Amino acid sequence: MTSRMILAGGLLLAFAPHAWASGTEVEATIAQFSAALHAGDSKTARTFLAPRTVILDDVAPYYWGGPKAFENWQADLAKASAARGIREEDAVLGAPTRVDVTGDRAYVILPATHTFKMKGRMMREVAQLTFTLAKDVAGWKIVSWAWTGPQATPVP
Repeated sequence: MTSRMILAGGLLLAFAPHAWASGTEVEATIAQFSAALHAGDSKTARTFLAPRTVILDDVAPYYWGGPKAFENWQADLAKASAARGIREEDAVLGAPTRVDVTGDRAYVILPATHTFKMKGRMMREVAQLTFTLAKDVAGWKIVSWAWTGPQATPVP
């Protein structure tokens, strides 16, 4: 498993759940999902996703949807990282800047910083991660997430 897949979250990858206080079930779902990704446990991470997840990320093809979205996203991230010479990835999410819960739906925004080496040069990408969730009989499930922000820049 590549470091990108272990981090996978996207750049969700390596979500540091201790970086913010998770006071709600919605936040706990995101933290548990990200912790599983960080541990390289895609099977557990998958349990926090809705059956037809939508993912938007800054790696081609940029959109993944449907029942295999998560697996296809992970495969495309691994390919893109290998092709670009990316390694030693890490990502940290900060405290949510917005958490809106209305009935069985939720919307959450978190700041994110993705660091990695690309062809030996340390890079940093500062962005936001936006999630939507829905509550079902098993609890909160991630319906979609989007990684947004400017391109990575070299770390001085």
